[in-house]
Amino acid sequence: MEKTLLISRRGFIKISAIATGYVILGLNFAGKAAAEAFGFIGLRQKAAYEADAKVYKLRKSQDNPMVHKIYDKQNGFLHDGPCGEKSHHLLHTHYRDRSAVISALKKAGGKLKI
Repeated sequence: MEKTLLISRRGFIKISAIATGYVILGLNFAGKAAAEAFGFIGLRQKAAYEADAKVYKLRKSQDNPMVHKIYDKQNGFLHDGPCGEKSHHLLHTHYRDRSAVISALKKAGGKLKI
């Protein structure tokens, strides 16, 4: 014989109100915890920026005199600018398939240190 639990309308409303109260309290607690966590993160970011401002005199590359010298139009090493032919040649690499060389080294007993 199965037992069924019958709850009156008043009992259902009472249980629903209690459950809703616990949910609201839980959300309130979670919200406060999240606010404290984000506040802590904000304090850490502020401290890091302040430390950088005190330690490093030049924090932006466009303010660095060495960068100005490198990109100088008359005497600069990269006088054609950051997107010029010289910088493109120096900064971009090309892919070469070396799998055959690696296979030959492995067959000869060599070990790769990567």
